[in-house]
Amino acid sequence: MADIFDREEERQRIDQFLVKRRPFLIYGPSGVGKTLLLRNVLPPFRSVLYCEDTATINIVFRSLARSLLRVQSPRASKAFRDEAGITAKSAVSLKGIVMDSLREGEYSIVLDHLKRPSYSFASAVREVMGWGSTPVSAVARSSHMEDTGFLQSLYGDRSQKCEIRNFDDPTAEQFARERIKHSGLSGTNIGEFVDKVLEFSGGNPGAIIALIDMAACPKYRSEEHIKISPLYIDFRMNGGVAR
Repeated sequence: MADIFDREEERQRIDQFLVKRRPFLIYGPSGVGKTLLLRNVLPPFRSVLYCEDTATINIVFRSLARSLLRVQSPRASKAFRDEAGITAKSAVSLKGIVMDSLREGEYSIVLDHLKRPSYSFASAVREVMGWGSTPVSAVARSSHMEDTGFLQSLYGDRSQKCEIRNFDDPTAEQFARERIKHSGLSGTNIGEFVDKVLEFSGGNPGAIIALIDMAACPKYRSEEHIKISPLYIDFRMNGGVAR
């Protein structure tokens, strides 16, 4: 599992949410490391059912079925047996089995990559929480309606929210230099490159990684010189994508 850089406070907070079985919302910009941090915290919590794909409620129920099978829920194990058993079930049947399984155990659910879930999606989530007293947590780019959608009201209390922010300048520089050292990247203008990485990335760790990875490509090299300007242009043309 990848090491987490300078996120101990956030890690401890998420850990406490999970220990206390409280619903929470993790939010922060793309590339900030929300999913990486969450996956680093989750392994000891076997009863947490993690859903990476939350495009539709049907996809969520199928993901929950797989997780319930993995943690050997008695009802789910009997009903599904394997992946083929999950695939064979209708949406209505699948939902019924998952709901009954949740009601019989003490599970928690984490919904990652929220993208403005609909009213019907939120209604199904509230039904899950009501039936089995199952806390449902979420991960989104912001705490606003455009990302949390109709689930926003579930996380109205500030104490339920955990913001993951871009690094401040000193931390971003330390992260960039450690990443460069780990990658073996070199160049006659490496100092200038680091300064530009900090400027271009705004302290976003995903953007820092993307820029450093790009700098290793022959396209952006002239012998031992990093061609910073064309690298930045391509980075911006790709939407400043944090890989």
